[in-house]
Amino acid sequence: MNIQFKKGVLELCVLSVLGRKDCYGYELVNEISKNISISEGTIYPLLRRLMDEGYFTTYLQESQEGPPRKYYRLTDYGKKTRDELCREWYLFVDGVTKIVRGNSDDKN
Repeated sequence: MNIQFKKGVLELCVLSVLGRKDCYGYELVNEISKNISISEGTIYPLLRRLMDEGYFTTYLQESQEGPPRKYYRLTDYGKKTRDELCREWYLFVDGVTKIVRGNSDDKN
């Protein structure tokens, strides 16, 4: 997949996954990687930025497989932003699909 496509939608993907359940970083990468190929190196800078912008909080939870894990949980602001981005995404995809298929509603 084109790297520019991924960069543009990765924020929406992160917010959408976290809207379904709290995740730690590696788990988040695995969830997204089921559909889009990404690496841990891509996700952690994004998580730091989104955290700084107030989209989610973090908490530590003990792990049976090593040190405690840092989990990410959406804030109300993060949920609101996710909902807005989803609406924008569906409008965008619908518009692009119409253009690509030649079904534009515009009858110039």
